[in-house]
Amino acid sequence: MEHLDLNTVLLTSVVGYLIGAVSSARIVTRLFGKGKRAAESTELSLDGSEQKMVLKTVSATSVSVHIGSKYGFLTYVLDVVKVFVPIIVVKTIYADQVYFLFTAFAALVGHVWPVYYKFRGGRGISVIYGTLFAIDWIGVFATSIPGMLIGLAVLRDMLSAYFLGVLFVIPWLWFRTHNVYYLYFAIAANVVFTIAMIPEIKRWIVVRKDSEWGDPTKTMELSGMGRGLLKMGRKLGLIKNPEN
Repeated sequence: MEHLDLNTVLLTSVVGYLIGAVSSARIVTRLFGKGKRAAESTELSLDGSEQKMVLKTVSATSVSVHIGSKYGFLTYVLDVVKVFVPIIVVKTIYADQVYFLFTAFAALVGHVWPVYYKFRGGRGISVIYGTLFAIDWIGVFATSIPGMLIGLAVLRDMLSAYFLGVLFVIPWLWFRTHNVYYLYFAIAANVVFTIAMIPEIKRWIVVRKDSEWGDPTKTMELSGMGRGLLKMGRKLGLIKNPEN
């Protein structure tokens, strides 16, 4: 691999950041929210519990709660696409280099801290999986499924399922590429994701003490991605169906 050109690194990073900073959640809400503005604070609640999980994000989950799950799913898809497309373009232009990893990382930073919206964005999991889909689509399943298995079936904790899926991107990319640039990207993406999740982690520690919030089959129903993982877990026989 040739030495990376600093100007190209900066260019591909700036492009990635500016595209990543576009808020799919805000666009979807404006188009389909019937006059609603994208909520920057969302309360999630469970029947039988007085505790509430507060999300300070503008994301697919907040869209799902405020204007409907199908629009939340649309938001997630658009977040994946917004990072997938520039990565593919940069990979095509610079086929023998890893400039697309700078594009991907900058897009993640832009998604979490968007300059257009006073640096209030999402938490980045859709962008991380969108990146993985663009560079090694098998990895999406190879990381999310083990994360789900351990998080839901073993630890029985919703947040752990999300975190482990992202964490497993590190060994997976190293295993697949043995390239330090991929390793650096995966580690840096985990650092950004963890920093972005700190408010939710703090709140989760509080609500998790409630037995209702300790049931992953209930908490996973609160987000579109969670419902998808839950459905997958039931199909694999890892989680019992409600009627069982």
